[in-house]
Amino acid sequence: MTVIEGERVDVEVAGGRLATFRLGADPSAPPVIAIHGITSTSRTWLAIARALEDRASLIALDLRGRGRSNALPPPFGIDAHVRDVIAVLDHFGLDRAVIAGHSLGAYIAARLATLHPDRVENLVLVDGGLTIPESSDVDPEEFMEAFLGPTLARLRMTFADLDAYYAWWAEHPAVAHADIVAADLREYAAHDLVGDEPEMRSSVNPEVVRDDGVDLFAVTDAVALSVPAVLLCAPRGMVDDPNPVQPLSIVQAWAAQDPQRRQAIEVPDVNHYTIAWGSHGAAIVADAIARAVSAGA
Repeated sequence: MTVIEGERVDVEVAGGRLATFRLGADPSAPPVIAIHGITSTSRTWLAIARALEDRASLIALDLRGRGRSNALPPPFGIDAHVRDVIAVLDHFGLDRAVIAGHSLGAYIAARLATLHPDRVENLVLVDGGLTIPESSDVDPEEFMEAFLGPTLARLRMTFADLDAYYAWWAEHPAVAHADIVAADLREYAAHDLVGDEPEMRSSVNPEVVRDDGVDLFAVTDAVALSVPAVLLCAPRGMVDDPNPVQPLSIVQAWAAQDPQRRQAIEVPDVNHYTIAWGSHGAAIVADAIARAVSAGA
């Protein structure tokens, strides 16, 4: 199993308890904090945890407003998530750790490293962290609605049962025909689904998505990072389109500003989802995490 048996750990945070999960083959392997994206959950990291084998284990969060943490109340926004991550580090007795973040999680990780560099050993940013193309000098709420349109639409939908939700994901343009293990996708769908048949829905609280999204399109923390960091980017976007969330040219320019501590990696043949969910992308991300762990050892 990828999820270590019995390893859900709830952490005291403002307003309640945040759910975290130990993912990986070896519970004694070095722990890495793993932060998912804006409408996702801890199950983003299943394929990456498996690809890590015994090189690291993941402490994967369900961010407040999602998954098993979806009942946590406001405040939302990136700074609130940073406070929750600090609480997780403290709970597990980690003075410093490697922090990995996908999508929104990369922005949270970058903010954490900017505000609390003493708590971050290395950063692994996965298709996030830098300014999103065309998001500058626009109304953030309008841009969020346009950029996250299909994603936000999912949060308004209901599904008859788990099979229906799994089928919806299996037909998603970023997922269909991808190298995603079917059992991972079903576990992802099951972890996210709440409510009763025949009107089940995603666990993600739309309010937290709105608050986090407005923050996300205004952050530039990765530009000022002083800790070692690698940013892995996908050449294709959120619906397998040719518009990447983090264009390689922007990522390379970021890395060139501090070549001793920053690295840019384009992961070939992936999109914003399959860079983490697909077997090919997960293997490359896992290698980057393992290198970050070794560098801090």
